[in-house]
Amino acid sequence: MKPPAEDRVARAEESIGRLLRIGVGASLVLLAGGTLLSFLRDGGYGRNASEVVRLTGPGGSFPRTAAWLVDGIVRLNGQAVIVAGLLLLIATPVLRVAVSVVAFARERDRTYALITAFVLVLLLVSFELGSAV
Repeated sequence: MKPPAEDRVARAEESIGRLLRIGVGASLVLLAGGTLLSFLRDGGYGRNASEVVRLTGPGGSFPRTAAWLVDGIVRLNGQAVIVAGLLLLIATPVLRVAVSVVAFARERDRTYALITAFVLVLLLVSFELGSAV
């Protein structure tokens, strides 16, 4: 016997809310921890203007590889932990859309499942197109 539709919807909404709270909370912890690590271990960033330009300017030397990120997290590099926090913050709403696709599919609401799946595809394509720049 299936639970009433209202119970399933309430559980789906609860799961989505929990996902958003956990994602934002974990991101906040990573951002704060990475900032703290940056100042305690590396003396902080942005002590002089040339360092800021080196990190953020055109052709800046900011590493953008997964290997750098994983290695930096393992070594507790503050900048890598901050990047992980930002990536998690960006990924949280995308995961929310993915969970919504599943929730609509379970409800057998094909219209909303298809629309939400289309939104998810658009998000993923926009990330891919943005990384090509």
